[in-house]
Amino acid sequence: MDSCPRIPAFINRVVQDEDTKNFSGQLWFSQFDWKGDDFKPNTAEKLFIYECHVGMAQEKEGLGTYNEFADNILPWVKECGYNAIQMMAIQEHPYYGSFGYHVANFFAPSSRFGTPEDLKALILKAHKMGIAVIMDIVHSHTVKNLNEGLNMFDGSDHQYFHAGERGLHPQWDSMLFDYGKIEVLQFLLSNVKYWLKEFHFDGFRFDGVGSMMYFHHGNAVIDSPWKYFTDGVEWDAITYLQLANKLAHTIKKDAITIAEDVTGMPGLAAPIADGGIGFDYRLGMGIPDFWIKLLKEYKDEDWNIHELWNVMNNRLPGVKTVAYAESHDQALVGDKTLAFG
Repeated sequence: MDSCPRIPAFINRVVQDEDTKNFSGQLWFSQFDWKGDDFKPNTAEKLFIYECHVGMAQEKEGLGTYNEFADNILPWVKECGYNAIQMMAIQEHPYYGSFGYHVANFFAPSSRFGTPEDLKALILKAHKMGIAVIMDIVHSHTVKNLNEGLNMFDGSDHQYFHAGERGLHPQWDSMLFDYGKIEVLQFLLSNVKYWLKEFHFDGFRFDGVGSMMYFHHGNAVIDSPWKYFTDGVEWDAITYLQLANKLAHTIKKDAITIAEDVTGMPGLAAPIADGGIGFDYRLGMGIPDFWIKLLKEYKDEDWNIHELWNVMNNRLPGVKTVAYAESHDQALVGDKTLAFG
């Protein structure tokens, strides 16, 4: 393999050349003053989350910025009564159309929307309004790109990932981490610490947890309770998720961790001391999927109230669940928002 310069794995600033479209790292030494930021999420208060994407948040044509979001969107979020925002597409990603899910540079906030200081100022302003800021963190996979990302970083396919086919996600066209490697654990756990300490995020929504926990990526039929723990379980990934939750809550006692999971894995939001994985909440994906199906395929008079009740209450007892009527998933697959329904 020919040698070529690579962007450092821990780089904290990556920019794209407007002419060549190539990405390159920059040395960036932040001097942001967090003085007076003593915000702590109120864990006794129920979460009312505004899910957002900085680039898509403005009504203007073109990409929105961190500064515009802070000036134009945060006051509206506060007025509507939300007590938290969940920010998508923060980690740098080469393809904007991936909605931030094909991350290349895990420690770099996306330069499309402004500087790292602009993002910090946004978070500080949210905190002063009493709004918690949750980051959508993508540790479930990474982009295959050679120039921008981690793929073939040392010339092999297995420095960060499983070798061969096991290291490829068939549906997402991306690379899968080998969570059994100490070096990979150190990389990802240091990333958790970095966003909490350097940017004062109040927690994370972990993307693709169902995909991480199983070699079948949540695509197999789980028709008995035993299959949650016997068929294709990726125990290394579960250990990583336990470590990530432990670390997040050690660094910030009131940190909020949410697992995006489509499998319904028991124990996902149970304490680690009890054998659980340690998340505070599970993100229930069934409700928004069912809601958009109702709008698209059924007339109002054909809605089944019993089915509605079952879908909204189909969760494990005692598991705190975040449930949206609609979420980013609906927008990604071409469905319209309720405003255009």
